[in-house]
Amino acid sequence: MAKTASKDTAAASAEGVDTTPLPESYEAAQAELEGLVARMEGGSLSLEESLTAYRRGAALVAFCQQQLEKVEQQVRVLDGETLKPLPVNSAGTAATESGDDL
Repeated sequence: MAKTASKDTAAASAEGVDTTPLPESYEAAQAELEGLVARMEGGSLSLEESLTAYRRGAALVAFCQQQLEKVEQQVRVLDGETLKPLPVNSAGTAATESGDDL
């Protein structure tokens, strides 16, 4: 069984798949994501490092979105049907209560 896991990890690495475990919390993922963005914006990463950072960032964004969806569902359960949908403007972004864009 260990040989299979080893082969899977090696294959994932060869394909450029990040095998680093995701953080345990939303806050940890956000902090790591901010660090990745800073490194990428710094311009000191090689092309391969940039691609790896981008892939890790995409995984972190997906993790954060999942965490937010879980919390939203928990809030819906706690508040019942009292939540109202967030108004969205024609550009598809959230609008403030006064009708102005955020």
